[in-house]
Amino acid sequence: MTTTAEVEKPRTEPGSEQAPRPRPGRIRRIGLPYLLLLPALVLELLVHLVPMVIGIVMSFKELTQFYIRDWGTAPWSGLDNYKVSVDFDAPVGEALLHSFLVTVGFTLLSVGLCWLIGTAAAIFMQDTFRGRGLLRALFLVPYALPVYAAVITWVFMFQHDNGLVNHVLHDQLHLTDKPSFWLIGDNSFYALLTVSVWKGWPFAFLIVMAGLQNIPGELYEAAALDGAGRWQQIRRITLPSLGAVNQVLLLVLFLWTFNDFNTPFVLFGRAAPEAADLISVHIYQASFVTWNFGTGSAMSVLLLLFLLAVTGVYLAVTSRGRRASHAR
Repeated sequence: MTTTAEVEKPRTEPGSEQAPRPRPGRIRRIGLPYLLLLPALVLELLVHLVPMVIGIVMSFKELTQFYIRDWGTAPWSGLDNYKVSVDFDAPVGEALLHSFLVTVGFTLLSVGLCWLIGTAAAIFMQDTFRGRGLLRALFLVPYALPVYAAVITWVFMFQHDNGLVNHVLHDQLHLTDKPSFWLIGDNSFYALLTVSVWKGWPFAFLIVMAGLQNIPGELYEAAALDGAGRWQQIRRITLPSLGAVNQVLLLVLFLWTFNDFNTPFVLFGRAAPEAADLISVHIYQASFVTWNFGTGSAMSVLLLLFLLAVTGVYLAVTSRGRRASHAR
């Protein structure tokens, strides 16, 4: 009599079942988005990260016009370039401090006016009236125009003898005793501020107008029934509801305006007037006019650290304020 031995299957205890292995097709589907993002990440590294690292290395070198052909052979200077930049009693540090203060004042005024005009225009555009679509399109024209074309147009408008600005202010409105010089002297600051606000407020208008679409209309209807006027609705409903939008908007406007190079460079050329000496143009002059790339790189690194510090403090303060308001 023959018996067949039964093959015992391995016992599995309850709860010890192994998870099914992912199929190769599923792995390929999960990794496909990262594979598609890889070219963009490589280009981002090449365009932004690599030049930033090279600039930091250059800030520790005595890199002048004598080492332009092979900047790797420039001798190390340690922190000497940073010491020269922050020595406010010396000519280089004093000029950098003046440019920094001018940039801070210019940025605060430009960002404040852009936000104020953009918010007012967006709130006004919430009402329905004939021609609203056309007016919205016209408001976005300064933002849609190329920077160089727009600023060069302002250069012609600010001309002393035949510019449109002097023609309106002096010849037609008689607000000035004589035609003003707008691209030199103290008036250059106001000319730069005018162009910056004209170019930047449509972006604030666009962002605020998009944020207003998320506010329910029932809130305004209930406030109107309670007797709240237009200004009370804006102060109690509109502005608090736009808190998160304004947080991002003000930060983006600040960074864009503080780093703006195209507007002053096209408006004034390589040598900006002292009253409109923004730090971006000042660093360009310190690097490409005096051929001292080490000092210019040190100034750029200091500017980067300042912007990182301001951004970190701003985000910390606004996030803490938002959490406190939610806790209430």
